[in-house]
Amino acid sequence: MDLHNEFENSKFFHRARIDRRAADALVGLAAGITADGVVNATEAVFLKQWLENNLAHLNDPVINLLYSRLACMLQDDALDKDESLELLNMLRGFSGVNIERPKVIGAVAPTDLPFNSPAPDLMWDGRMFVFTGVMAFGPRKECQALVEERGGLIGGGVSKKVHYLVVGSVGNEQWRHSTYGTKIIKAVELREAGASIAIVGEDHWQRMLFG
Repeated sequence: MDLHNEFENSKFFHRARIDRRAADALVGLAAGITADGVVNATEAVFLKQWLENNLAHLNDPVINLLYSRLACMLQDDALDKDESLELLNMLRGFSGVNIERPKVIGAVAPTDLPFNSPAPDLMWDGRMFVFTGVMAFGPRKECQALVEERGGLIGGGVSKKVHYLVVGSVGNEQWRHSTYGTKIIKAVELREAGASIAIVGEDHWQRMLFG
């Protein structure tokens, strides 16, 4: 399910059509949870339970996405480092908290992602992938598993060994160059230096997977 560009159109943001008090409370909760720059398992469990008690009835795509990710992450009653960072990014963007953007180098515009153009055909066997941002397809672990099933490798960070940086499609302009912008910038630096790394969006990644 691709929710790209649906956030601004979501009825969640049409405050006259929902329980305004609960909506405002959720934005405040998200801002408070992310204030220290870390989301732990206790905070995630609390937020999941709060959503169940207050906003589950809205059947809103934004709320559904947030809740489904929380439920998936908490299946083992813990948050690993990647899950914690993904949840932090989601809540920061959701709450509208101002995030200091990294300095962008070269020809990278502040409101445009530097995807390879034209987008390359993705090769899988023996090629190393790194994911950044929030994936509409599902939790990052599931996305990584699809690559590994096809013989691909998963990198821990952007380096000369990486062939593809895949940028998640869920979010808005504020999310695009927030905490995961540093991976994009590093990939741009390597690409401009001649490294064989391509920066692609999740939509292209999905097309290469499923046609």
